[in-house]
Amino acid sequence: MLNSQNGRPSLKTILKSSAVGGLAALMLTTGVAGPIAHSFAAPVEVTAPQVPSFANVVDAVSPAVVSVRVQSNVQPASDENNGYSFNFGGRGLDQLPDDHPLKRFFKEFGGPGSGEGDKRADRGPRGHRDGKGPLRPTAQGSGFFISEDGYIVTNNHVVDDGSAYTVVMNDGTELDAKLVGRDTRTDLAVLKVDVNRKFTYVQFADDSKIRVGDWVVAVGNPFGLGGTVTSGIISARGRDIGSGPYDDYLQIDAAVNRGNSGGPAFNLNGEVIGINTAIFSPSGGNVGIAFAIPASVAKDVIQDLIKDGKVERGWLGVQIQPVSKDIAESLGLAEASGALVVAPQAGSPGDKAGIKQGDIITALNGDTIKDARDLSRRIGAMAPNSKVELSLWRGGKSQPVTVTLGDLASDDASKATTSQNDDKGGQPSSEKALSSLGLTVAPSDDGAGLAITDVDPDSDAAARGLKSGEKITSVNNQQVASAADVEKILSQAKKDGRSKALFQIQTEDGSRFIALDIDQG
Repeated sequence: MLNSQNGRPSLKTILKSSAVGGLAALMLTTGVAGPIAHSFAAPVEVTAPQVPSFANVVDAVSPAVVSVRVQSNVQPASDENNGYSFNFGGRGLDQLPDDHPLKRFFKEFGGPGSGEGDKRADRGPRGHRDGKGPLRPTAQGSGFFISEDGYIVTNNHVVDDGSAYTVVMNDGTELDAKLVGRDTRTDLAVLKVDVNRKFTYVQFADDSKIRVGDWVVAVGNPFGLGGTVTSGIISARGRDIGSGPYDDYLQIDAAVNRGNSGGPAFNLNGEVIGINTAIFSPSGGNVGIAFAIPASVAKDVIQDLIKDGKVERGWLGVQIQPVSKDIAESLGLAEASGALVVAPQAGSPGDKAGIKQGDIITALNGDTIKDARDLSRRIGAMAPNSKVELSLWRGGKSQPVTVTLGDLASDDASKATTSQNDDKGGQPSSEKALSSLGLTVAPSDDGAGLAITDVDPDSDAAARGLKSGEKITSVNNQQVASAADVEKILSQAKKDGRSKALFQIQTEDGSRFIALDIDQG
């Protein structure tokens, strides 16, 4: 070891001094010498509201939800030669040479030319004496009990063309059912199970109280898997998906797939708020956009089906279209609401009451009509022979009219034709340009209206879809037979301070109204 020489401390002395100094420093900060404690960061913890469980709802409603299996009589592709002919425009098998292998095969197993066909001539395929094919599964969907005595609700498209129906309960019990009635316009159907037992059933909710964003639980039979539960929220209300005049669907984002049709969508009280009916899907599977028939629509239809197997609806008998802002402005209407009458059907209740093309129906029994769909739903919800008061916007003012509704179930079977006004006065002898509209017109061959012979591609008329070959029958609800008639009506519209005029356009597919800008220069 090194010792102190020439007054300098040794290495040993230096180490001792360092140790003592370190101990003193530790005692100064802690008071007592001891082990050093390690420090750890606290884990992330977030306090959030508890998400509700759907288990109680599912436990309560599952016994009321069923799978629906549909069987139909399968018809043969051809019944020629007792179902054994394969004559695709050429010779049948019975005309083949005797040594042909197919001829020998069918001769051995009872095909054409074997004599066996005559023995079964009084039978249908596979020996069915009624001439119908065998029952084969053709569809499957979902449904639910709405009464303890066995009434079941499902979709019409599930049971359509069915000959036999089987419902499978959540415990696997299979029961035969019969079709009570169906309604194609709302895509609803009712089945009935006749057995000596009481069923667990569910009831419809008051869907006027539901809001976008509310929870929804869907129970059904996707892809034939049996009872399956999914959840989501109500995404929108009042959806029109183009399936019929009474479209008023709830849109939900719960997973709904093929086989869920006819199944219920529940609120958290276990009440049915809608019946799952359709999905939007580019791929055929769930993408989070499903549509359900609202309980308010289903209740009345189902009651009618249970009562007498059909639905009776009021019938007005007028072709209608929505009122756009341009159309409202062209007719001097303050708001773009109501239903524009394109044409009343001849002999219909609306025609008899004096409703005319170009009228706008703005109210029904004092209640404002929002749009054409709203009018269709309200009229359809009324009983035939009901008297209703309509408010019409005609000639720049409102006027009432009383109509006795017909019966849609019977009246719509007969195709009424639209009356035409054959005013032929004042026809010019050649084409004439309506430069302010970008149109060239000529007298119509039948003398009613003006044929459009040319459309300026840069005009407002072209932008709104007018084409050569179509016909202008009226402007601002006044019949026209010449370009001069049109110019006169447009001149009056300008004096009235209007920037648009309403044109009725006749095509091969029917009639429609279009509002066009008027040249203000």
